[in-house]
Amino acid sequence: MPYLTRTERGTASTGVRTGFGVPGFAHPLVAPAEWKELTRPGTPLHWVVLNVADGPGGRPDPHCLEAAGRLRNAGVRVLGLLDTAYGLRTYGEVISDAHRFLDWYQVDGFLLDRCPADRAAFPEVRRTVTTLQVIRDDAHIVLGHGTHPYPGYAEHADQLVTFSGPWSDYRWSQVAEWTADHPPERFCHFVHGVPRPHLDEALRIARWQGAATIYFTDHTGHGGRAEPWEPMPGYWDDIVSRIGTGVSE
Repeated sequence: MPYLTRTERGTASTGVRTGFGVPGFAHPLVAPAEWKELTRPGTPLHWVVLNVADGPGGRPDPHCLEAAGRLRNAGVRVLGLLDTAYGLRTYGEVISDAHRFLDWYQVDGFLLDRCPADRAAFPEVRRTVTTLQVIRDDAHIVLGHGTHPYPGYAEHADQLVTFSGPWSDYRWSQVAEWTADHPPERFCHFVHGVPRPHLDEALRIARWQGAATIYFTDHTGHGGRAEPWEPMPGYWDDIVSRIGTGVSE
């Protein structure tokens, strides 16, 4: 079994159950079945990321607008993907992308992909988040660090992605002790290359580490960073049913 840092949670959960945060399927023309599946009643979705072209793209895309509209009509929160390039993109570039997402797709919030995790970048990320919350009331903000960041980030976003990577790393991962000060619904884990026989183990790790929003897939990434998330997991129905019934500790 993986070696985990176990701590008692210091903050009570608000009752949010484990559910999916979908990092972004391929374009709706390439993956129409995947997008349609997300609107199936009863699917435990916390949110779905819309990634048109590593962001909102250069002009409105009617296929993405239709896909996002179907999700929002089904009561699913849609987030626009804002690539921060680990702090290399300017504040103005990121906010400009956010405005396009709002104008063209009426998104409910944003995932700041490749978000810096260090303390030095914290003021600029905080400035960006504050602006996003102004231009979109009740915006749901997820910081896509992919690792445990400087703890201050948790005070300025709805959720943090504290793990994003392969199963080979996840099964031996440890949780930062400061996360015990926050409820599980504040944290997300994205894991690729999870074999079907290890689904129960992966779900237990997420629960032990206190992450209520997850996305596990059997696909692996050999090219671009979005590649593992673009197709639907081969065991989608299986993992949906497991989350629905719960997995014993």
